[in-house]
Amino acid sequence: MKLQRLGRFAGYNVGSLRRDLLSGLIVGIVAIPLGMAFAIASGVSPQYGLYTTIAAGVLISLLGGSRFQIGGPTGAFVPVLLMIVLHYGYENLLLAGMMAGVMLLLMGLFKLGALIRYIPRPVTLGFTAGIAVIIFSGQIPGFLGMEGLEKHERFLPNMKEIATNLSLIDGYSIATALVSLTVILLVSRYAPKLPALLVGLLSATLIASLLFDGSVATIGSAYGAIPSELPAFHMPEITLERIEQLLYPAFVIAMLGSIESLLSAVVADEMTGTRHDSNRELIGQGIANVVTPLFGGIPATGAIARTATNIKSGAVSPVSGIVHGVVVLAVLLLFAPLASRIPLAGMAPVLMVVAWKMSEYRSFAKLLRTKTGDSLVLAATFLLTVFMDLTAAVTAGLVLAVVLFVKRMGGMIKVDKVLPDRVARHGKVAPEAVTEQRDCPQIRIATVEGALFFGAAESFGRALHETVRQSHRVLLIRMGKVPMIDLTGEANLAALVAEFRKVGGVVLVSGIQEQPREVLERTGLADMIRRERFFSHTGEAIGYALTCLDKGRCVGCRQFAFRECAELSEEQAARSAGSVGAQNAVRMI
Repeated sequence: MKLQRLGRFAGYNVGSLRRDLLSGLIVGIVAIPLGMAFAIASGVSPQYGLYTTIAAGVLISLLGGSRFQIGGPTGAFVPVLLMIVLHYGYENLLLAGMMAGVMLLLMGLFKLGALIRYIPRPVTLGFTAGIAVIIFSGQIPGFLGMEGLEKHERFLPNMKEIATNLSLIDGYSIATALVSLTVILLVSRYAPKLPALLVGLLSATLIASLLFDGSVATIGSAYGAIPSELPAFHMPEITLERIEQLLYPAFVIAMLGSIESLLSAVVADEMTGTRHDSNRELIGQGIANVVTPLFGGIPATGAIARTATNIKSGAVSPVSGIVHGVVVLAVLLLFAPLASRIPLAGMAPVLMVVAWKMSEYRSFAKLLRTKTGDSLVLAATFLLTVFMDLTAAVTAGLVLAVVLFVKRMGGMIKVDKVLPDRVARHGKVAPEAVTEQRDCPQIRIATVEGALFFGAAESFGRALHETVRQSHRVLLIRMGKVPMIDLTGEANLAALVAEFRKVGGVVLVSGIQEQPREVLERTGLADMIRRERFFSHTGEAIGYALTCLDKGRCVGCRQFAFRECAELSEEQAARSAGSVGAQNAVRMI
């Protein structure tokens, strides 16, 4: 009964539990090789990946904002964590993970989860593909059996290291890796319901044990035996100096973790038709990353592939994620000695396949072929991720995306001269109604379309100036299609109003939306224009504009821009004639 009061467990029953147990078992089996592989790729022992899968997996499912999210070590973290291990060591990695957890927790508490959604798709696709290249290339030494190579932070030094040590290539390791890769590809294609990565890893382990025993490096020979026991509680040493030293790496982990986890939650929403709580998700991720390092685990986040597997396997609630952690724990306690026999060459294809899938190569190629500004953002982010680092890539990608967006939006501002269309119903205004033979010399009506922000302010001011002549007495600005205005746009509009008023002109505004009106009221521009000169409809504004005309100039005018023009022209002509007749009579007297 209590469970039914909780939104994520609404309607939960025995059938739901059965489905969660099955999906949790499947995802747990899938997570085992990935947990170890990501740990090794990050420069730490494989058991730490399993500890992360257990602790973070349970906490993220229990406390997060998505009922289907599966958390654990992911490929996106690999280059970042490897960099931290190479520079600062494993102990400092734990502290950086805890600090990142605190940052994630604060982001959730301050409700910053929605901001992550504004990261452009080309940026996320670019750095994801770049990370995939780094992961894939990082497995080449393992695939070729090249032991003892020095690991570097950057892509090119690692490739140079491989090229200069080709003599270390081992045929037994290549054969083992090919067995693993072949089995993974065949199982993925012909038996998709089976955990292809685990089957490939087991096949490679079996072949290596039977045919190449002692000739191929294993987890046991490289990292020692995986202990079949729970990790001990360990509090990293916390000092002000270490915190200052690790502040930047922790921030990178937090930002990447927030992006990855919320992307995964969005994927889950699209697959299930549900909605996640982004701020709660960050809080859950934060708590998980604070607690997991206390048991030796590395930073974790939402795993898109495992979350999708969880949903496809029939998951109903967060129970499946908890079960997935328990399954990994049971395997650790019961079968850890056997895991020590897994060949490293068999692990390499696991991460290569994962990297290939996470690259989203089809989407990457499709976006690149569009040859647009987004293609440039994608390429820049990708190349900087591969050849520099993730932080520089994301920063440059975001800045470039913003610049291109501002340029694009700035070019979309449009100012048209309009007049009532004689053919249209109710005298609807239109640009084509303005011709050389029909253009009021005293009233200018201008329709402004687009956001008046700093990127468009100059072009807006220039375009509006071009539509107005010195002879115009009234300027009616139609702002119904202006969704927003910032202070730069307001300043340009204010300068135009001041200039027009200086020569005795009258400025009217019609159809202004709520946000622009609030800005004009706060800055005082609404008072400068005068509030009674703001109209809801263009027709009302035209009626007011006609009362501001210099009637003497209407004499003999044949433009007939408005319905009232013919009457005004004849009336003023008659008055003018009467005035002339009276003057002549006076002269005769």
